Amino acid sequence: MAGLEALYTCVADKIQCPQDAVVCLVHWEMIKNGYRCIGSGDEPSSRDKKSELLPADWSSNKELYSLRYRSSDTDTMMVLKAIAVDSTLIFNLMNSGTNQVSDLMVNISDHVNADQLHTFDSVFRDADYLSEKVKSQLLPRPEKAPESSRREEGESSQRRREEDGDPLRLPCRHPRHGPDPLNPPFAAGGADLDPFGSVGGGGMIMDPLRSGYPRSGFDPSSGIPDILPPGAVPPGARFDPFGPVGRHRPGPDPDHMPPPGYDDMFM
Repeated sequence: MAGLEALYTCVADKIQCPQDAVVCLVHWEMIKNGYRCIGSGDEPSSRDKKSELLPADWSSNKELYSLRYRSSDTDTMMVLKAIAVDSTLIFNLMNSGTNQVSDLMVNISDHVNADQLHTFDSVFRDADYLSEKVKSQLLPRPEKAPESSRREEGESSQRRREEDGDPLRLPCRHPRHGPDPLNPPFAAGGADLDPFGSVGGGGMIMDPLRSGYPRSGFDPSSGIPDILPPGAVPPGARFDPFGPVGRHRPGPDPDHMPPPGYDDMFM
C-alpha cells in the first residue's frame, strides 16, 4: 500500500504492541480519504496543525487511543477513538459537527502478526482486506447528490442532445462570435461540409429566416395578409419569402402619381 510503509517506518519506534500497528493503518486510511491529523485527545489545543503524521503521543495509552482529524478542504472535525478490549480493538469515529458515529471491531490476531511488529512486509496478514473493511464500515461515505437533482441533470442533458440533433430546430438568436475554443485550430471551413450547419455555423442550405442573427418579429406561421393564410407555414419550418413582405401598406403609394411638373424640362 503506497504511503503506509513510509508512515510505518517513521513511527516504528513507537509501535510496541499489535494494536499500535492497527491504529497506524486506520490513521493512514483517514489520510488517504482527505483528512489530516491535528492532534491527540478530545480537546482542541493551540498546537493543533494539520499533518499526515501521527502526533508524538499517539500511542502513550495502549488501552485508549484518541486522535482528532480535520478535512483538508472543509472545517469538519472527526474524532477517532480506539478501545482495546482483550484481543479486540473497537474503533469509534464521530463527526463533531453532526454527531454522526460509525463503529468498527477488529480482531487483532486475525490481522496482525504479533512477532513481526518491526517488519512491515509481514506485520499485516492482509493489509488490503483490512483497508477495505476500514473504508466500508468506519470512514464516512461521500455525500450523494439528491435524487431529484440527478434526475433533472439527466433530463436536461438528454434534452440538449435531442435539440443538437434536430436539423429543423431554430438556432440561437444571438450567435457566438469568434472561433469556438473547443474546435481544432486547423479545422477552419470544416463546418461548411455539414449540410445543416449543426457544428459551429456554416452549412450548405440557405435559409434567410434561420441565419442566427437578430431579425424583425416576422413569423410566417401566423400568415401573410393577402398572400398566405395563417397556418400555411408550419411553426419552425423553413420559409423563403417571396415578394416584399408588407407590400400592401395602408395609405397612398408615394409612386402612384408623378410629381408636379415632371414633364417640364426647366424644373
